[in-house]
Amino acid sequence: MRALRAMGAAFAAVAISLSTAAMAQDWPTRAVTVVSPFAGGTTYDLVAHLVLDQVARLIGQPFVVENRPGGDGIVGVASVVKAPPDGYTFLLNSSAMSAAFILHKSLPYDALHDLEPVAMFGGEPSILLAAPGKGYATVDDLVAAAKANPGKLKFASVGIGSASQLAAERFRQLAGLDVQHVPYPGPVEALNDLTAGRIDFYFVPITPTLPLATQGKVMPLAVSTIARWPQLPGLPTLAESGYPISTFLIWCGISAPANTPHEIVDKLNAAIGSALTLPAIQLRLERMGFKSAQMEPEQFGKFFADDVAATIDLGKSAHIAPAN
Repeated sequence: MRALRAMGAAFAAVAISLSTAAMAQDWPTRAVTVVSPFAGGTTYDLVAHLVLDQVARLIGQPFVVENRPGGDGIVGVASVVKAPPDGYTFLLNSSAMSAAFILHKSLPYDALHDLEPVAMFGGEPSILLAAPGKGYATVDDLVAAAKANPGKLKFASVGIGSASQLAAERFRQLAGLDVQHVPYPGPVEALNDLTAGRIDFYFVPITPTLPLATQGKVMPLAVSTIARWPQLPGLPTLAESGYPISTFLIWCGISAPANTPHEIVDKLNAAIGSALTLPAIQLRLERMGFKSAQMEPEQFGKFFADDVAATIDLGKSAHIAPAN
């Protein structure tokens, strides 16, 4: 009797495996939804639309990016975690998911286990900008001024736990600076005060600020890429300036609900990888200030876990208290 039960269980396992393999081989047979947990118009959305439009051509079904903002991204993430793991609902995830760990005491999901990493799109570097007319021509100038005037220099961000604050906090800690954090409701307000000299420095995505930098309205000091940025070849990296935070990127990628068949995950990963290698896609991403970075699912999972751990450590050392 036990032997028959064992045999029946084995047959059932084989049947399920064959069914899953067949489903993955046929996938997708209809439109695929990719949930963006933020309002439309962000760099994440623009990147997702560009890459997934090409993926749709390769796979033969449309990919629909659906914005579900709310709760620092929690609403959208939670909806994907609860979705059936059938390959028709994915998440546009980003570095904001790592920040959620320090902004909230608890989350209604376990982002490291309730989601299956699929593919990395890449990242958007930040540029360290200084106020004009204050004599900050290099990173060393800024550091020297901050150390000569402890507690007096100010840096801008677009809010507690934002990428702009986290980049500045990493820099502050590496340089051993005592500076003031001034959060703003948005980048326009922060840039206005930087150009007016009311703020001393600000980490901000590179592309939107290129016109200000080239017009001399702000002083670019360094970029957070591993290599120098092609559009500003004379600008050193932070690592070259003595502060190795060059791995800091505002990144985004794709994840799926846990238990999504690996065959589907691998198929989508391969299609995204193919899209990212196209010269036309790379050129358009670069013009958006975005650097593509292909990763296998396992690599992307490790990248996310490492980013979460680093963000949590940074939040503790920067004394960022969760709101709830």
